[in-house]
Amino acid sequence: MNCRISCMNPFTFTTVMRSKPSPVLPGTIGLVLCGGQSSRMGADKSLLVYHDKPQRYHVYEMLQSVCGHVYISCRHSQAEGVAPGYHCLTDDHRYHHTGPMAALLTAFEKFPGKHVLLVGCDYPFLRLQELQDFCGLLPAGKPVAFYNEAAGLFEPLLAWYPYSCYKNLQVIQQQHQYSLKHFLMESEAVAYIPADKNSIRSVDTEEDFDQVKRLIRGGL
Repeated sequence: MNCRISCMNPFTFTTVMRSKPSPVLPGTIGLVLCGGQSSRMGADKSLLVYHDKPQRYHVYEMLQSVCGHVYISCRHSQAEGVAPGYHCLTDDHRYHHTGPMAALLTAFEKFPGKHVLLVGCDYPFLRLQELQDFCGLLPAGKPVAFYNEAAGLFEPLLAWYPYSCYKNLQVIQQQHQYSLKHFLMESEAVAYIPADKNSIRSVDTEEDFDQVKRLIRGGL
């Protein structure tokens, strides 16, 4: 791994599991999506450090404020790298090579009747207040997702998926269609336009990481 990228060993920081008030979404499972090694970044983006700890744990602790139960969603090969004190949900082997859809289908099957708030590790500017504002739209009868106005696209890794999505996701998965972005469009998802446009800014390259790290250190 290139040493310019500030990653942290998942076991070298202090785990703080704070007590929390009643969750905003008691019927919703919070999922932190770990995508694994990024070819463009040259590192596991969930282990990049923007806020004093690997991003996967930073997002996990944010989700604790709005969900009754939170899990790090990952492949079996990644599970042993999850630090003690953080719950992990490994993808069902049947959904290998289906991308983020594997996380949703696994969660719906593991927790029947529960909804899923899916948050990726790609968004270092996402703040708790923005997440709480988003949760103010829920629950709804259809999916709700952050919306990128400039691109005219939903952000499927910043989205709430009600349990009613489960059967339709099963159908399209069996048809070898794995795009959650397309699924949200077809489902006529509710679009949430964030107050802070940086909250949907993703980090995909070393250059992005260096720039974002400087901005965060500067107080953005």
